[in-house]
Amino acid sequence: MKCLNNRADTHLTGQVECELDSMGNGTWVNQGFCGTPPPLPRAVSTIYNPQPLFQGSMDSVYKLDAPGSFPEPPSTDQSLVKKPRSCCWCIKSLWATTLTENTSNNRELFVRTTLRELLVYLVFLVDICLLTYGMTSSSTYYYTKAMTDLFVNSAGESGLKFQSIGTMADFWTYAQGPLLDGLYWTKWYNNQSLDSGDQSFIYYENMLLGVPRMRQIKVLNNSCKVHNDFKDEITGCFDVYNEKKEDELSFGLINGTAWTYHTQREIRGSSHWGLVTTYSGAGYYLDLARTKEDSSIILQELVDNLWLDRGTRAIFIDFSTYNANINMFCVIRLVVEFLATGGAIPSYQIRTVKLIRYITHWDYFILGCEMLFCVFILYYIVEEILELRIHKFSYFKSIWNILDIVVILLALVAIVFNIFRTVKVDKLLGKLLEQPGIYADFEFLAFWQTQYNNMNAVNLFFAWIKVFKYISFNKTMTQLSSTLGRCAKDILGFAIMFFIVFFAYAQLGYLLFGTEVESFSTFVKCIFTQFRIILGDFDYNAIDRANRVLGPIYFVTYVFFVFFVLLNMFLAIINDTYSEVKDELSSQKDELQITDIIKQSYMKAFVKLKLKKEKISDVQKALRSGSGEIEFKDFRETLKEMGHADHEISAAFSRFDRDGNQILDEDEQQRMKIDLEEKRDALSVELNKLGLNYGKEFLEKPPATPSEQRNNIHSHVGGEQFLRLARQVLHLESCVEGITARIQLIMEKLELEDEVKWNEASEKQTVSNKDSHDSASHGSVQVCVERGLTAEMLSRRSAVQSNSISDCHM
Repeated sequence: MKCLNNRADTHLTGQVECELDSMGNGTWVNQGFCGTPPPLPRAVSTIYNPQPLFQGSMDSVYKLDAPGSFPEPPSTDQSLVKKPRSCCWCIKSLWATTLTENTSNNRELFVRTTLRELLVYLVFLVDICLLTYGMTSSSTYYYTKAMTDLFVNSAGESGLKFQSIGTMADFWTYAQGPLLDGLYWTKWYNNQSLDSGDQSFIYYENMLLGVPRMRQIKVLNNSCKVHNDFKDEITGCFDVYNEKKEDELSFGLINGTAWTYHTQREIRGSSHWGLVTTYSGAGYYLDLARTKEDSSIILQELVDNLWLDRGTRAIFIDFSTYNANINMFCVIRLVVEFLATGGAIPSYQIRTVKLIRYITHWDYFILGCEMLFCVFILYYIVEEILELRIHKFSYFKSIWNILDIVVILLALVAIVFNIFRTVKVDKLLGKLLEQPGIYADFEFLAFWQTQYNNMNAVNLFFAWIKVFKYISFNKTMTQLSSTLGRCAKDILGFAIMFFIVFFAYAQLGYLLFGTEVESFSTFVKCIFTQFRIILGDFDYNAIDRANRVLGPIYFVTYVFFVFFVLLNMFLAIINDTYSEVKDELSSQKDELQITDIIKQSYMKAFVKLKLKKEKISDVQKALRSGSGEIEFKDFRETLKEMGHADHEISAAFSRFDRDGNQILDEDEQQRMKIDLEEKRDALSVELNKLGLNYGKEFLEKPPATPSEQRNNIHSHVGGEQFLRLARQVLHLESCVEGITARIQLIMEKLELEDEVKWNEASEKQTVSNKDSHDSASHGSVQVCVERGLTAEMLSRRSAVQSNSISDCHM
């Protein structure tokens, strides 16, 4: 009977150990189609101390195993013996990437390493998103809009708005009207005092920091040359602004900062990029007062003494406000540029920034994210150093590696500026509190805070693009990069032809319409205008008014050659290349993907739990087979017939035999049944979680055809083949169980025939006949089983069952 061990001997050790155990290395070879099947070991692991399939003590039956890969069977090869992992190995494994590990010949290692990198990077991506969005707020927009409506869009008693300023007179009207009204709020709408002294609270919520500052920049007289024919009529000439032509002479009242030139370093100013040109931070400045009345007197003095004249090229009004409700600073700059042609062009710049960082609980949460961000940057610095050390200069051949360095450098700059900003704001606020009547120069900090936000936005953009680095191993994800990489040369050649035509039309438009149409007033504007025409955003009437003959010709020819011809050629190049890449990818052999690894892990956990559940059923059957008290001898014989080892049976029995009398009484049996039932229920819950319906789908799938089996000889098993083999393992269980039941019936019949012959024949003759008959029958049955198992391993599932049953009947 031992040579005919049933399901436990064949199902577990025969198939599981030769197939499922090798899944620890990813893809595995189906030994059922690779020559002679492996020999079936005699000793079979039980649920109490399963080995080698389930390593652990006999208590493992009562602990639910986490789904995972099957351990590999022990090997006698010393080279395969796992050595203790050192601390250095653990540290190195933290930075294991596809560039530091040898993944060229191991697809599964490549996928698993990439997946680990992706998971770590997703955590980093979430962290940087929290940092970036934690510095902004939806209130920022409304704060900016409120200040814009007040100082830009509001009209005074004369109906003049800031955007309507066209002359120097208009500027003084605005400055003495809407500007002062917007800066100084000291009373409620019913003229009741705000009880804030001379401190202004704009909109009753925004505190005016310090006092506003007015600054102008002038150019020298005779900075340009007047033609000889007009020298008698034109006595002065003031050129367009140029920093070398700035007027540095005192004028007017001479005394006071408003009439004396100051360098950019003296007033700690900053240059400004205007609509016409870029202006320096130097000039003549004057700080207003803390009250509306005193400021009005100062402005009137400037008007009376002709502070603005022909040499004035730009005037700046700077002030800052702070809203404690949302912890936001609003740094405002109003600019009016006076052109050498006459007239004025107003513009404004409003920066709403968060300079004080840590106040609320959310701010401190962001502080924790910032610390985690620093840890991630340190982690990636070490990772890039390791990769650079291994690959040397070839490291820079990959665009993804360059992108990694860019992200790290931007992050380091952001960290340094964050520290600098915090220290600088503390010093500036401390000085402002000591001297509330001075100008609060937050322009410098607001400018660099804006650049800091822009840098974080770009860094976050690159961080999202970097995700493609970790998902590019998938065929679908590689279509974009493969298409662009393959058609790069064609696009480059086409781009040369395209931009020759494009810039030719840009110069033509600038020369034809630059004097009348604003969108063609500069060559740069012409370029962007032509891109807008491609997208359908253009003003044809302005072109037609500027030149009624060449305007329509320019428009029609540009649309035809650029839009209908060149643009469609560009799309055709990409479409053709994409079709080629898609065809090649569809014809390529499917490699191991993340979905295959997930399916394999699922099936390994599913099969593992199912097998363990069946082992529990064996023990429950052994308990039910006894009546009353169960002796150790009966318990052992029952489980040995099911394929369990002696030492494991003894260990399991002694666990519940509390009194040590080698007998399980009813209380001990009841405890054992309860524990086994709990374990079985837990396994059932786990199986349900994994999805029994999903497992049924595998069982319902048709078996592999013989041609597929021949093609897969000595080849690694993919995802679909793995599912088919797992299905075969589950089906083999039912086949072997049926064969075992039929063998038991045959043996019972043989025993009955032996008894009859024993009684009828004489003693010696009966004994000799019985021995010969037993050996022959036993050998035939054993041959029968071996044929059935071999046929199951080498043929289709349906053929296995029919051949096995027919052989057993024979």
